[in-house]
Formats: sequence, C-alpha cells, structure tokens
Amino acid sequence: LEQMPLSPNGKLDRKALPKPDANLQAREYVAPQSPLEQQVAQIWAQVLEVQRVGLKDNFFELGGHSLLATQVVVRLREQLHSEIDVKSIFTTPTLAEFCAHVAAQQTNISPVQDALAKSLEALKRLSAEDLDKLTS
Repeated sequence: LEQMPLSPNGKLDRKALPKPDANLQAREYVAPQSPLEQQVAQIWAQVLEVQRVGLKDNFFELGGHSLLATQVVVRLREQLHSEIDVKSIFTTPTLAEFCAHVAAQQTNISPVQDALAKSLEALKRLSAEDLDKLTS
C-alpha cells in the first residue's frame, strides 16, 4: 500500500483498506490441538473473517485491531466464564501464546470462584417462579 486511503474529510478510510492477504504469510500452518486452542481459533477466525487460524498465527497480522480484540475477549468471557483481559491479546498475540495465557489463568481460579460460577449458572437457568420460591 503506497498511500493510506483517506475519506473526504481527511480521516483514514478503513473500508477502503485492502483485506490482509493470507498468502503473504510465510508461516507454516500448525493446527490447533487442544479443545481450548480449537475454540479460540474458531472465534478468531469468525471475528477476523479468515478461513483458518493456526497456532503460529498472529492476531494483528491477520487483520486484528483493538476493536476486534474486544470482540474476541467478550466472546471468550461468555464461553469460558473467565476474566480475560483485552491487554492479553496485545502481550500474547499468537494463538499459541494467547491460549497458553488463557489456560494459565483458568488454572488460577480458586475453588470458591469455581463454585460461585457454577452456582450463578444454575441460578440463570431457574425460572422466575423457582426464584420466587427460593427467596420466600
């Protein structure tokens, strides 16, 4: 890209930017192995709108940016019930590094936190009538 495309008001025209070319990546594709790696790779692929994501792939080299990183983290928080920080994508940008970070965080969950998370999930599944019975 010789010049950044600008809108009529002089700002960067993101829509006019070319999509990242997956063929330019010289990295060898290494398929995700663990269930966590597969889950995160699927989310990255959906958010980044790419065919596949391998362990050596870098989030930002695939076209990621801070807003997309936020989308990834929101989806992972919902699916993993884990407090993942957006900053972690910036500090561990490859899929392998990021998954290792997430796995390490998950093992740091205390038994009390785990029990609370399970209790909250059970409460979410209760009907309004069941909740009334519990609080009466």
